Amino acid sequence: MDQRHCKQKEADFGYGLYPERSSSKFKQGSIGESLFTFKHKCHIMLQVAMDTSPYAKLLLGAMKSSGCTVYKDRHFSCEDCDGTVSGGFDAATSQIVLCQNNIHQQAHMNRVVTHELIHAFDHCRARVDWFSNFRHLACSEIRAANLSGDCSFVNEISRFNFGLKEHHQACVRGRALRSILAVRKVSREEAEQVVDEVFDSCFHDHAPFGRIPHNKKDAKFAYRDYENRDRYYANL
Repeated sequence: MDQRHCKQKEADFGYGLYPERSSSKFKQGSIGESLFTFKHKCHIMLQVAMDTSPYAKLLLGAMKSSGCTVYKDRHFSCEDCDGTVSGGFDAATSQIVLCQNNIHQQAHMNRVVTHELIHAFDHCRARVDWFSNFRHLACSEIRAANLSGDCSFVNEISRFNFGLKEHHQACVRGRALRSILAVRKVSREEAEQVVDEVFDSCFHDHAPFGRIPHNKKDAKFAYRDYENRDRYYANL
């Protein structure tokens, strides 16, 4: 890949938000990397999320069932990012980026891991054309905003956003739109048009949760249902 194409890739697809995607100060797994405080904390919080978050556990199980087992050391990368983002999914490497300089609380890590795992799940099950099909990108961003807890009542209250009719839908639409504009060089009008075109079908696609998990309790019920999905047939 020549230098001109690399620069175009960064400009068009948001890679400039993740500078370590093209060059890293430390090699993956090196002593210098393991001693880096942000990175060490990031890996610890990631492990806690994978072990305890019902959102993450359900998605990890669903991906394994779909033939796309997620491995912590292979499919997650803790990196320094632009100050405007907390994470990302790099479809070119099938890797989730966690922005170690921007994630400082476990609850935030849990949401970012869940959000990006939804993109990874879509990549696994639907063969999303992230770079050429704008509608595919918009659909996955709608699903991630809808199902990850990004728009939960508690999170919206913390942002001082509440009291609107159909507030959840408005939050999902707005967050999907912001995500698209962060990683694609398109006008707001073009992004809004595509989001509107796919919103209804993608908003009502709740796989693999089977419902919108508005809070951790909902996510636990969804995870329990997922774990028991084959029990009825096994007893026949």
